[in-house]
Amino acid sequence: MASDELWVSDLGLVEYRAGVDVQEAVRARVQAGELPDVLLLLEHPPVYTLGRRSAPGDLPMGEDWYRAQGIDVVRTDRGGKLTYHGPGQLVGYPIVRVDDVLAYVRAMERALAAALADVGLTPRLRTDEGPDYTGVWIEDRKIASIGVHVAKGVTTHGFAINVENDLQPFGYVVACGLPDVQMTSVRKEGAAASLPEVRERAVARLGEELGRVPMPVPLGRLGLTAPATV
Repeated sequence: MASDELWVSDLGLVEYRAGVDVQEAVRARVQAGELPDVLLLLEHPPVYTLGRRSAPGDLPMGEDWYRAQGIDVVRTDRGGKLTYHGPGQLVGYPIVRVDDVLAYVRAMERALAAALADVGLTPRLRTDEGPDYTGVWIEDRKIASIGVHVAKGVTTHGFAINVENDLQPFGYVVACGLPDVQMTSVRKEGAAASLPEVRERAVARLGEELGRVPMPVPLGRLGLTAPATV
């Protein structure tokens, strides 16, 4: 187990709370020095997640209405505001040691922008416009969201790239705390890249930004049993 390795485990489609449980178990092992840095890759069934900066008005229809549409609602300990996860979206949870949280978020932004450029898009960052604009954008349309939590120097949560997921659920809420935000996806922007292709580029670019060598590993090598896929 080399310190410059980034172990990458692909979990498939996993219920959001089960994904949080896996993150917490991996984080404990990384904090204890039993694992190198880890990247969990997965998709979630439809769910709104509310970060620490979310406001009551972010769910204007009320939680029961959203659940009636088949979209779960979960409060989390990550930074940022409300976002949506659903099948066809690439979700990545880097569980890594960091000293400077802001520098880490900026590195993640650069990695995701580079990955999207690799598949033929022209992404941009809006780092000078405040924390609500964290993430990656195509012109004024948001394509990737970021929100992290750090405990004892190790991160959880991470990023979500809209690849080929349904974008309509973003329109039911105040996504990212921005009432007029327009969300987009790799598919909507006309790029032909599939979710596996975007996943491959995101892993490579994140490894570069973190100075780590990605290594695919099964979840069992992390000392965990895989959660049930949906």
